[in-house]
Amino acid sequence: MNKSELIDALAAKTGFTKTDSAKALDGLLDVVTETLAAGDEISLVGFGSFSVSKRAARTGRNPKTGEAIQIAASKAPTFSAGAKLKAAVNK
Repeated sequence: MNKSELIDALAAKTGFTKTDSAKALDGLLDVVTETLAAGDEISLVGFGSFSVSKRAARTGRNPKTGEAIQIAASKAPTFSAGAKLKAAVNK
C-alpha cells in the first residue's frame, strides 16, 4: 500500500474527506519524524513503539576492493510491534 492508497483507506474508514485524511497523515508523519529526530520515543499501546537506535562506529569492507573502511556511528529509526498488532498479523 502506498501513501495515496493509505489516504483513500483512511478516508473510507473515518468518513473524512481525502483532503482532511491527507492532512492528518502528513501531520502524523511530521510529528513522528520531529519526535524521533529529537531523540524521543513514541509508544502507542497495543500498536507498537517508534524509537531511535544508535549504531556504533565499526570497520567494514568495500565489497568491490575488499579494502577495510571505517563506517561512522549513526542513528536509525526502529519500530517494535505491540502485542495487538502482532496478534492481528498472525490471525
